[in-house]
Amino acid sequence: MFPSEMQDPNPKYLEDEAEKPLTKTDLEDQTHGIDHSEKPNVFFSSFLEPFQWLHMLCSRLNPTFVLGVVLVYGINQGFSGSFFKVVSDYYWKDVQKVQPSAVQLFIGLYYIPWVMKPIWGLMTDVFPIKGYRRRPYFVLAGVVGMVSASMVAAGGQLAVVVALVCLIGITAGVAIADVTIDACIARNSIEFKSLAADMQSLCGFCSSAGALMGYSTSGFFVHHLGPQGSLGILAIPPAALIVLGFVIYELRTNDDIHVEKKKSKEKLKEAVHGMYKTIQFPQVWKPSLYMYLSLALSISTHEGQFYWYTDPEAGPAFSQEFVGVIYAIGAMASIVGVIIYHKTLKDYPFRTLIFFAQLLYGLSGMLDLVFIMRWNLALGIPDYFFVVLEECVARVISRIRWMPMMVLSSQLCPLGIEGTFFALLMCIDSLGSLTSKWSGGMILHLFHVTRTDFKNLWVTVLIRNLLRILTLGLIFLVPNADSSEVLIPPNVLARSNDYDMVDDSLQMVPLNQKTQV
Repeated sequence: MFPSEMQDPNPKYLEDEAEKPLTKTDLEDQTHGIDHSEKPNVFFSSFLEPFQWLHMLCSRLNPTFVLGVVLVYGINQGFSGSFFKVVSDYYWKDVQKVQPSAVQLFIGLYYIPWVMKPIWGLMTDVFPIKGYRRRPYFVLAGVVGMVSASMVAAGGQLAVVVALVCLIGITAGVAIADVTIDACIARNSIEFKSLAADMQSLCGFCSSAGALMGYSTSGFFVHHLGPQGSLGILAIPPAALIVLGFVIYELRTNDDIHVEKKKSKEKLKEAVHGMYKTIQFPQVWKPSLYMYLSLALSISTHEGQFYWYTDPEAGPAFSQEFVGVIYAIGAMASIVGVIIYHKTLKDYPFRTLIFFAQLLYGLSGMLDLVFIMRWNLALGIPDYFFVVLEECVARVISRIRWMPMMVLSSQLCPLGIEGTFFALLMCIDSLGSLTSKWSGGMILHLFHVTRTDFKNLWVTVLIRNLLRILTLGLIFLVPNADSSEVLIPPNVLARSNDYDMVDDSLQMVPLNQKTQV
C-alpha cells in the first residue's frame, strides 16, 4: 500500500546488531544458505507497510507534525468537510427551501475564509499573542467553528442571512487551523524535498479517510436528527482544535511588548515584500495561473445535480442514506487515487501528469451526462450501480489531478515566508473554486434549472465538460519538472535567515514534561 523501500529510522540499532557475535544458529543458517529475511510473510508485510511508512515519517519529520495532519486534515477538513457538504445541502433544500442556483452562490461564499488565508498566515507568522504564534490561533479556530455550529443547530428557524453567516463561520474555523499545518508542510517540503510527495500522500490519505467517515454517517444523522440538528455534530471537531491549542508545545518569546511590535512590523513588511518578489518569477506565477484557471473553468453544477438526484419525479429519488453512501464510496475511491499517485505517479514530471489527469477529468465528466439523459437505463445499467461507478471514477481522477498541484505549490514557497506564501497559493485555488461555484450558479440560473425543472440540466453539464477539456490548452503554464527539482532560487529572500526558526516549529508537550513559558 505504501512504499516499502525506506531508510531505517534507527541506524544505531543496525550498528549494534552488526557488532553482535554470530550464534550457532546463525552459523548453521549461513552454512546451509538459509536467509530468513528472504521468506517474509507477504500478507503480514503488506499489513505492516503503512505503519512502517508512518513510523518513517514520524522519525524523519516529527511525530507532532504527523499528529497535526491527522487532526486538521483528517478530522476537521476530512470529516467536517464531507459531513458539512451533505448536511448543508439538505439544510438549504429542505429547511430553507432555496433554489439550487442560489445555493451555488451561497456555497461560493463558504470560500471567503479560504480566500483570506494569506491574512491568517500573516497573523500567525508575524503577530504573536502573549508570546505565542500558533497556540492562540488554534484556540481561535476552535471557538469560531464550535460557536457557529452550535448557533445554527440550536437557533430554530434562522433567517437565511444568519444561517449563511453561521455556515461561513464553520468553514472559517477550518481555514484558520489549516494555515498552521500548511506552513509546516511547506517548510518540511523545502527541507526534505524527497518527502514532499509523501507528505501530500499523508494529507490526501487523512482527508480521504476522514471524508469516508463523514460521508458514511451523514445520511444516517440527517434521517434521524434532521439537517439542522445534524449540523450540531460539527461542533465536536472544533472542540478538538481548542484542546490542540492548549497542548501544542511552543516556545514563548521573551521580548517585551514594544520590541515584539517592532519585530512584527518588520516581519510583516518583509513578508509582503517577499510575496511580491516571489510571485514575479515566471516559474511561480505561471503554474499559479494554471491552478486558478483549471478550477475556475470547471464550473460547478453540483447543486443542480443534487436536487435532481433527490427529486421523486424527474430524478432517481435517492434516499438520504444512499446519498451519504454514494459520497462515502467516493471517499474510498479517493483513497485509491492517493495510493495510485503515491505508488506509481509521484515521480513523473508535473506537466505530463497534470495533462493526462486533466484529459481524463474532462472525459469522465461525460458520465454525468449519460446519467442525466438516463442512457444508463437504455443500456440496462441500474441507477444505483451507475451513480456509484460514476462517483468512483470521478474521485480517483480528481485526486490524481489534485495531488501534483499540491506538491508543486509546496515547492514554490521560499524559505522564511513559506507559511504565508503557501497560504497565498491556496488563496488563489480558493478563488478558483469560488469562481467555479458562482459561474456554475449563473449557468444554472441562465438555463432555468430550479427545484423542480431539470430539462436543461444536461446542457449545463455539457458546458462544464467542454470547459474542462479546453483547459488542456493552458498546460504550457505548468513547469516540465518533477518533485525533486528546485523550482525557485534558494536565496529569493535576502533576509530570510532573520526569521526565528524556533518559533515556526510545533511540538506536542510530552505527558511528563511541563510547558515552557
